[in-house]
Amino acid sequence: MFNRSAHALLAACLLTAIAVVNAPHAEAQEPGEVSVTFSGITAPKGALFVGLYDSEAAFAGGQPAQGYQLAVTGPSVATAIKGLKPGRYAIKVYHDIDGDGRMNTNAFGIPTEPYAASNNAPSTMGPPAWADAVFEVGADGATQTIGID
Repeated sequence: MFNRSAHALLAACLLTAIAVVNAPHAEAQEPGEVSVTFSGITAPKGALFVGLYDSEAAFAGGQPAQGYQLAVTGPSVATAIKGLKPGRYAIKVYHDIDGDGRMNTNAFGIPTEPYAASNNAPSTMGPPAWADAVFEVGADGATQTIGID
């Protein structure tokens, strides 16, 4: 009924199926989830104030689509932002070290508390640009590691 090559093909398919079923499964992100790790924190106190932006206009000075306050107790803080529609997003964060609920600045308006943006976008002579901070959230979600201090 089956020739030798058909048996070999069937055996190969069976072995592949067994290997796939028994392979360790990676922890997958949910659709629309962004896993964010804020690293390099040198003052393990206070809180991170995080804004997630879904447009360039909002990122430039408008309201975030979502905001979060995360307690700082060590050199890094991790969180997952869930339920996002596929699209382009950017994150701004500042470390409120003294716990007063606002980003402190000097007399010239320059922040005196650490801050950062997604993609570790540079902030030279002003806040980071949308084009440098924007990232894509697709069906597989996204991951960001942001150095804060």
